[in-house]
Amino acid sequence: ALFLNQLQKDLEEVKELLTNATRKRVRDVLLAEKQKLELEIKNQPPPKPKDVAEEEKSSLGGYTVKINNYGWDQSDKFVKIYISLNGVQKLPAENVQVNFTERSFDLLVKNLNGKNYTMTFNNLLKPISVEGSSRKVKTDMVLVMCKKKREEKWDCLTQVEKESKEKEKAAYDTTDPSEGLMNILKKMYAEGDDEMKRTINKAWVESREKQYKGDIPMDI
Repeated sequence: ALFLNQLQKDLEEVKELLTNATRKRVRDVLLAEKQKLELEIKNQPPPKPKDVAEEEKSSLGGYTVKINNYGWDQSDKFVKIYISLNGVQKLPAENVQVNFTERSFDLLVKNLNGKNYTMTFNNLLKPISVEGSSRKVKTDMVLVMCKKKREEKWDCLTQVEKESKEKEKAAYDTTDPSEGLMNILKKMYAEGDDEMKRTINKAWVESREKQYKGDIPMDI
């Protein structure tokens, strides 16, 4: 609720700035920010009425365990998350609850062998259809079916996973293009005839001279 309040305040300020902005470029930036904030506000899960939240807490006997293990799969239309929970099929249907928003879902399993189990996924990689999403209880397993808004392949489940994958890839991909060029030049020089060596030497000297004059910022 506090985060939602901050977003709404940001939106009000952007709207105020828009009324005073006259430059097209500035207005475009503000309009883009306005749309982004409106979408973020829309995707916030609705706050539960206090009495309902309190009632839920009091009805949760035992202690709550956060689920970290899951498997997932996808088809053209659905992203499927498999959560193993022994004996879950014996519970009343209302004890297995899943709340969906366009970019998140949270699962609550109440009073399974004296414990409650929760799992939350925020910032799903792509939007899902709240109406089309559902959950199925199978033997020793809960299957959460997130209906894709668009039929496209997901590379991972959440935005956070995507960002960490990209960081990992960037860490491994440290090949410096200028280093690659230097290696090619060295090879050409080693294997070339006198004319080739003279050409490379001439280019090298000229590039160093330009660098010293400050014409081009080369770092070879």
